This record gives sequence, C-alpha cells and structure tokens, in this order.
Amino acid sequence: MIGKNIAELRKKRGYTLSELAEQANISKSYLSNIERNLNQNPSLQVMEKIAHVLNVDFVSLLKKENTMEAPYYLEKEWLEFVQELQRSGLKKEQLSQYKPLIEFIRWQNSKPNK
Repeated sequence: MIGKNIAELRKKRGYTLSELAEQANISKSYLSNIERNLNQNPSLQVMEKIAHVLNVDFVSLLKKENTMEAPYYLEKEWLEFVQELQRSGLKKEQLSQYKPLIEFIRWQNSKPNK
C-alpha cells in the first residue's frame, strides 16, 4: 500500500524514479523496492525524505486510498517555482504584497487577443 501511494504521487508530480530517489537522497533500487512492495517496512527517515520531495505530509503516504486530488495536487513546475521563491528569501507573509501584480496578470490573461 505504501509503495503504491508513493508511485502514484511520484507520477502525478511528474518525477521519474531516478529523480525522486536523487532528490530524496536514497538509492533508486531502494525506492523501486519500496514502490513494488518488496520492502514493505521502509525507515521513518526515508519516508520523511520522500514525503518532503513529494510535498505531502508523512501520513498521506500511509493512507489506504490516496486523497491527493486536484485541489491539493501541484504540478512539478509549480512546486519548483515555489521552492525557488523560498530560496530567494521570499516569506509567506510577503505574498500579499504581490497580489496586485497577480491580479494584473489575471486581468491581462482575461483580455481577448487582438
């Protein structure tokens, strides 16, 4: 069950097995064994690393049915964008300062093309 959840989330997020293994700092073969349920008891540290890269809480990986549907799912590119904002020093508290810019972009995108 854990392996199936990880594999589904990995694919939804757009990661290959190699990419997820590299970003979680675990071996590709170990991750493959987890996904195929050959290793049904991965360590908590490994599970936390995988959850972090997939941008889910640890409990989501354990759920019987994965509930990471549309409102909670972000494409890999959006996750990378948010991570880049974090690396640049932007804090969540500062996001409201950018709302006028976002509204302007939304307005621009809603205009009919000439």
